[in-house]
Amino acid sequence: MGKISFKPGNMLYPVPAVMVSCRGKDGRDNILTIAWAGTVCSDPAMVSISVRPSRFSHQLILDSGEFVINLVTEKLARAADFCGVKSGRDLDKWEACQLHRCALPGVTAPGIEESPVNIGCKVTEVKHLGSHDLFLARVVSVQADESCMDASGRLLLNASGLVCYSHGEYRALGRKLGTFGFSVKKKKHTRH
Repeated sequence: MGKISFKPGNMLYPVPAVMVSCRGKDGRDNILTIAWAGTVCSDPAMVSISVRPSRFSHQLILDSGEFVINLVTEKLARAADFCGVKSGRDLDKWEACQLHRCALPGVTAPGIEESPVNIGCKVTEVKHLGSHDLFLARVVSVQADESCMDASGRLLLNASGLVCYSHGEYRALGRKLGTFGFSVKKKKHTRH
């Protein structure tokens, strides 16, 4: 079998499916589902999201300079899809999806209470790239459900039913293949 060439576009899959909540200057809140989000730096903690300028939330984020990334679980998959295809110009997505707001330190934008992790972000730079604008942001606060933490305070997200987006489909994360560094880890020898 040979390779077939494609027109450039988003070919890097899977990607995280996240719900981004934001608040405009007028106090109006909205939720936007995006699949182009990621960590860009660990120290200082920074993330990026890419948003089409035509989206209602784009202007809200520009005006306020902040947003909250909310991780999506299997239980939130239907709401995530709805918030990705419906516009906040036309309806209140919080009410339509029966989602609840939660406060985060350092930002006025609300988080989504039903999400296991909320990441409060302050925009540091906007890059106009073409079809999307890239919002680079500093992480100012993170909160997680207690159910996602072990006794020592370590975050255990893999048991929370996180969802990713792959080529038009929402997918539940699958089975564990290894842990970081497993390819070079020395095997323990046991005596027989």
